[in-house]
Amino acid sequence: MTDATVLAAVLGVAGGVALTVLLLLARRLAKGASDLGSDAEQAGFRALHEASLAAPHLRGGLDAPDVERAARHLRSLLGSAAVAIVGSDGVVAFDGHPGQASLDSAASRIAARVRTTGRRQVFPRGEGGDELEAVGAPIVVDGDTIGVVVAFAAPVRATLVRAAGEVADWCAAQLELGQLDASRTALAEAELRSLRAQISPHFIYNALTAIASFIHTDPPRARELVLEFADFTRYSFRRQGEFTTLADELRSIHSYLELERARFGERLQVTLTVAPETLATVIPFLSVQPIVENAVRHGLEPGEGGGTIRLAARDDNTHTEITVEDDGVGMDPDALRTLLTTAADGAHVGIRNVDTRLRQLYGPDGGLIVETATGAGTLVRMRIPKSQPMHHTDAG
Repeated sequence: MTDATVLAAVLGVAGGVALTVLLLLARRLAKGASDLGSDAEQAGFRALHEASLAAPHLRGGLDAPDVERAARHLRSLLGSAAVAIVGSDGVVAFDGHPGQASLDSAASRIAARVRTTGRRQVFPRGEGGDELEAVGAPIVVDGDTIGVVVAFAAPVRATLVRAAGEVADWCAAQLELGQLDASRTALAEAELRSLRAQISPHFIYNALTAIASFIHTDPPRARELVLEFADFTRYSFRRQGEFTTLADELRSIHSYLELERARFGERLQVTLTVAPETLATVIPFLSVQPIVENAVRHGLEPGEGGGTIRLAARDDNTHTEITVEDDGVGMDPDALRTLLTTAADGAHVGIRNVDTRLRQLYGPDGGLIVETATGAGTLVRMRIPKSQPMHHTDAG
């Protein structure tokens, strides 16, 4: 059984997105060939290994500079003399035969004909180059042929024809995954913009009014509040990083609460209980702060007597547990369920946004846990896993 036959079988059976799971098996290559079984099994693992190396270079799209690196691994997958990846504007990646200039031209002609039919095609010697035959296979995403994989060989055998088709389908799956990753990133950025946009003009007005009230009566206090306001807005509108540390988020929360205490006076009490080992926990940016704001605006502000905010963080084995509790007006549990599952209530968009982002990051069970009742205050709990992928936390 040839490598190309094994490749076609592996890619054909795995199909699309499911192949990415199988790629993990390629790690066994590092253990050497002695425990990989038969020649066919070894060929299969080699194919998976090359696919795993090519995948990251395709995720950015055919117009990304990284795609050039994918061609070498695709040629190894196919066992062909040369491979070209052709995008809408011509050849975007090539690896193999030294006569690249003539093959670039041939690949572009072949790709144009494949695009016209939308089907895999074989091209005889002369059309594939002076001494080579070729097979072209369309890369189809959402029903559109966005590119073509062209493999050159002498001769082109039936196994290479099938393998080229499977590789083109696999490339399409990687490009779709890259689009999905980009969409998720765009969604996360949009959600953060939504959170920043809800920094209430009412809060800003109240904060500036409170600062102004101290300018003549207590100038040092006014200067402190100006700095707190600057720190709060600088953090909330920072441009980079979807993640931060609990320590950084707590510093911003401190600034927010100092501004609110300038307005509430002794009516707003704050209790902070944070285990030192939790301060380095990586958390989604603006995940705790909106909950504290929600507690002040919707828990304590409606009541004439103010109240207490209790913020705690504790080490819970594999997770850091963060809780925000207030002894304010609370709310009806049914109303709470509605606001977490619909977009109808604009007043609580912050807490709903945080819940949605946590579920996207950590799964259906990773959202907020909220305990509340009318007149009984509200307790909001989140559990952040300590072991998670490296995240960008630039506070720029």
